[in-house]
Amino acid sequence: MSSKTKVAIIGMGYVGIPAAALFAEVDGFEVIGLQRRSERSGWKIEALNKGECPILNEPLLPELIKKVVLERKTFHVTDDTDILKEMDFILIDVQTPTEKDTHEPLYRSLREVSATVGKKIKKGAVVIVESTVAPGTTEFIVKPILEENSGMKVGEDFHLVFAYERVMVGRLINNIVNYPRIIGGITEECTKKGLWLYKYIVKEKLIPVSATTGEVAKVVENTYRDVQIAFANEVALACESLNVDFIEVRRCVNSLPFNSNAYRDLHLPGAGVGGHCLPKDPWLLKYGVDTYGKTKVPFDVIVKARMRNEMMPSHMVELAKNGAKALDIDFLKAKIAILGASFIENSEDTRNSPTETFVELLEKEGIKWAIHDPLVRQNEFPYPVSKNLEKVVKDADILVIFVKHKEYYDLKANWLKGKMKSAIIVDGRDVLDLAKFRKDGFISYGVGKANY
Repeated sequence: MSSKTKVAIIGMGYVGIPAAALFAEVDGFEVIGLQRRSERSGWKIEALNKGECPILNEPLLPELIKKVVLERKTFHVTDDTDILKEMDFILIDVQTPTEKDTHEPLYRSLREVSATVGKKIKKGAVVIVESTVAPGTTEFIVKPILEENSGMKVGEDFHLVFAYERVMVGRLINNIVNYPRIIGGITEECTKKGLWLYKYIVKEKLIPVSATTGEVAKVVENTYRDVQIAFANEVALACESLNVDFIEVRRCVNSLPFNSNAYRDLHLPGAGVGGHCLPKDPWLLKYGVDTYGKTKVPFDVIVKARMRNEMMPSHMVELAKNGAKALDIDFLKAKIAILGASFIENSEDTRNSPTETFVELLEKEGIKWAIHDPLVRQNEFPYPVSKNLEKVVKDADILVIFVKHKEYYDLKANWLKGKMKSAIIVDGRDVLDLAKFRKDGFISYGVGKANY
């Protein structure tokens, strides 16, 4: 290797940006980010090269980007793929969505990037896939593309690793640095190369495995959580049916001590499950097994759990209809004010937002709606989003809460009654004290609540 370790990171998103900043802080490392000049994300190139952080509300990251860009000058971003020819390590951090109806992985970006890397890669370089993929993808898709386009062999002329991320918006730096990292190489030597690199930014243990083992572990982590949330959502529906409060039930169930063999961790229900990982990773697991597995696996539990989570926005529509019926309002003529467009609180990240699904359902019925979100950028969401809360709730018949942004906890019944046409609230995230709002004259419904 040269005196400087040169690292390229392809894809300046929630995974690539913090990883680039962390590696750029390491003495002897030079990092280049690669980003397409697309209409949606091309602006990040100039922003990052000015030392600005494109991700909102992210502890430590803005300061770190300023440091490595403006002071150390060890990180910059470009759209010129020729820089790959000089790189010792190339990290692939592109999005890997699934098709909406068939749920099959959409690997267009991954395939294109792999082909580009293959054409430019130098002998001895290490390619690391950090994007979440179906089990078998690194071995059976990325490896052949790299070898075909480079004319070289993995494990002999260059190295290939799958090393998945465990990031979460609001904790990007913390999760990369302080969580164990799984390093899965195509060969043992590939794994060693990955272990060498990540030891510089990960304080926790590094776990060496095969590439396919790592791929399975990644999608299983998120599938496990998806199933847990689906269970909570189903229990919430049961609580609604029995007119009891899920939160009280959860308090009882989770009262078992953490260190006991009977410990339980009942998750929270909600208006839907979003984000880049949970809505697609169960399908990636199934696809990998269906495509590369030796035996057929039914996936009854996992698929039904995913479907339960997918239907929660529909349940929010039903709760809204119940509210309209309680006040004898024609639901088809109602105006609905939607609070929150991101998939998670206090973030601008809208990937697979349940709000989008909810709006699609309203559109099918021709219902008027307006969305408020204090953080979401307009170009990040397919429907109009306003930052003017008063404008959104004005003359609304039904207020629907999809995201528990901190601003929404301050909502007051008197203020809303003075703006809304009808006093109906549907809380999908347990933000408001619905009992109190009922006393103040609101018809109030919530996921997992005693709705009466």
